[in-house]
Amino acid sequence: MSEVQTVKYAVEDGVGVIAIDNPPVNALGPGVREGIMDALATGNADPAVQAFVLIGIGRNFMAGADIRQFGGARPVSTRTSAAAIAESGKPVVAAIHGYALGGGLEHALACHYRIAAPGARVGLPEVSLGIVPAGGGTQRLTRLIGPKAALDMIVSGRHVGAAEALRLGILNEIVDVPTLRSAAVQYARRIAATRPLPSSQAEVRRPLPADELAVLFEDARKSLLRKSRHLKAPQKALALVEAATSRTFEEGLALEHEFFKELENADEAKALRYAFFAEREAAKIPGASPLVQPSPVRSAAIVGGGTMGGGIAMAFADVGVEVKVLDMSQEALDRGIKRIRDNYGVSVKRGSITQAQMDERLAKIRGVTDYADIGDCDAVIEAVFERVDLKQEVFSRLDQVMKPGALLLTNSSAIDIDIMANATKRPQAVAGAHFFAPANVMKLCEVVRGSATPIETIARTMKMARDLGKVGAVAGSCDGFAANRSRTPMMTEMMLMLEEGALPEQIDRIMVAFGYPMGPFAVNDMSGLDVSYEGRKRRAAADPGYRKLHIPDRMVEMGRKGQKTGAGWYRYAEGDRTPHPDEVVKQVIAEVAKEFGIVQRTFSDEEILHRALFASVNEACRILEEGKAYRASDIDVMWLYGFGFPRHRGGLMFWADSVGASAILAQVQEWHERYGKRWKPSVLLERVAAAGGRLRDATAPQ
Repeated sequence: MSEVQTVKYAVEDGVGVIAIDNPPVNALGPGVREGIMDALATGNADPAVQAFVLIGIGRNFMAGADIRQFGGARPVSTRTSAAAIAESGKPVVAAIHGYALGGGLEHALACHYRIAAPGARVGLPEVSLGIVPAGGGTQRLTRLIGPKAALDMIVSGRHVGAAEALRLGILNEIVDVPTLRSAAVQYARRIAATRPLPSSQAEVRRPLPADELAVLFEDARKSLLRKSRHLKAPQKALALVEAATSRTFEEGLALEHEFFKELENADEAKALRYAFFAEREAAKIPGASPLVQPSPVRSAAIVGGGTMGGGIAMAFADVGVEVKVLDMSQEALDRGIKRIRDNYGVSVKRGSITQAQMDERLAKIRGVTDYADIGDCDAVIEAVFERVDLKQEVFSRLDQVMKPGALLLTNSSAIDIDIMANATKRPQAVAGAHFFAPANVMKLCEVVRGSATPIETIARTMKMARDLGKVGAVAGSCDGFAANRSRTPMMTEMMLMLEEGALPEQIDRIMVAFGYPMGPFAVNDMSGLDVSYEGRKRRAAADPGYRKLHIPDRMVEMGRKGQKTGAGWYRYAEGDRTPHPDEVVKQVIAEVAKEFGIVQRTFSDEEILHRALFASVNEACRILEEGKAYRASDIDVMWLYGFGFPRHRGGLMFWADSVGASAILAQVQEWHERYGKRWKPSVLLERVAAAGGRLRDATAPQ
């Protein structure tokens, strides 16, 4: 047999070893499926071969399909190569280490036996890309582990570790030995003569009674309506698991293929593929040497034990990094540590972590009240209140105590990084590490470069974010950086539309219909209306022409700060976080409109949506013009992971392309004439519209 470059075949002790060698992750790129089929044909024709082992070279078994192939023609499908494995006359053993995801797991499921190293992880994450498995995965997994477990894995797309995979019945054995390949060959020899071969196309092995099955699928449908009503892929995945319990394997396979073809080139899948690649692009820092590996942060300190500081401390403890929390009084520190303990306690009650894990994580967090106690840490993150004088004082103190080479980071959401850097004698060590609340949950970490911040500091901060399980994206220093600066116009227009006659519950309904999990006013009540109040006061003091937002300011001054005070944009019953529209808010809106002579009117849903989002698209273009973000796709990543922008819409700039730069420019020009300078069209928007280009492709000036 002529060797296929990405698949190596060799016979060892009567076992044909089929080794996938397609770095870096053994994706199912061109030649891999064909190579597997060629090796099987060769081995089945060789009397000296008694069994096969399918294994990956490098760090993974097979980490799924090459996503760049979606939407295009594939000479050989996973369905075909998986069928070749299932139909082999000699047993095939999958030897899994690292990841076996998507098409990788589908190939393993087609094997007659599956063994794995202890650190292996398996899953069918296709729904996260807006598609369903297409190689028989929904049919084989359901038959192997039963509909309940299969539904959980396939509809959520979650990965499971080796121990859970063994318990579910995906694996036959976990092999804890240094050399998986030799263990797999021995296993293959041991089962070589066993007949009949296990079939992945037989009846469901763990069936449920008909009444329980009906309840299972009905409950799943209701859950999807609540959580994923905008998404087609999870609903199709549910239907495929259901088909595996009621149809033949061939019928289920045909339905799987039909659904895949329907979804593959739909808008949802295109947007989700874009988001997948945008996240990976955001990790690339122009000018950073690929040969230099940033040193890791092995110990950290947080200045400020409030809600944000505590959340950041939890993020470090969750990944096993020792972290110190510094506050100025023992009372404040005790309060902060109690908040952390309570947060972990909620996770234990929910079952998301065990009591042992909670104890282990709490042991990583140490409270201190003296700056001298944090001087030996690799990184320190300031998370005090958003006041310039306070932050300057903190950085002056940090400069005195932190060891050489330590990262001096601020969690500020808006204040110029240079202000903090200039309070030190080592501005090259200062950068932003802007986490989003709750910091232990939200995935975005906006890494902000000041004028003196070198690439090396940015690269090391990005590595820290990645090691915390965050998605990092780089911004330049300016008021609000890239994330909040691009979002502020959206929030401003929403507040101004209130003055003109819209209501919070109306705007929230429109944004939820667009795909947000919660409306912006309900979210504002959760985070606190007072959080942005100080920022508006600072901007008003700095700019005599600043357009004040009278309604939210008045709400804060009335003591309506959101859920924490029982009333904000909505009112809340004691102990209940359900938002209820409030007549008081309507009265405030009416009073402000009357006071400033603003005529109130009704709004269409489209006008509300476009006025909110077009304002931010225009501002995102300005941010790129000024070089305060590297790429439009980086801003999309920030919106996806920092603000819950609907992932199936790709991101702010990707969504804007669905409207078109020319159409957006025309509307922005009209609103510029009506509302004044805040709607002045950006040069970049004008340029892209004139060229008939795509906003998502825009980059900062080189």
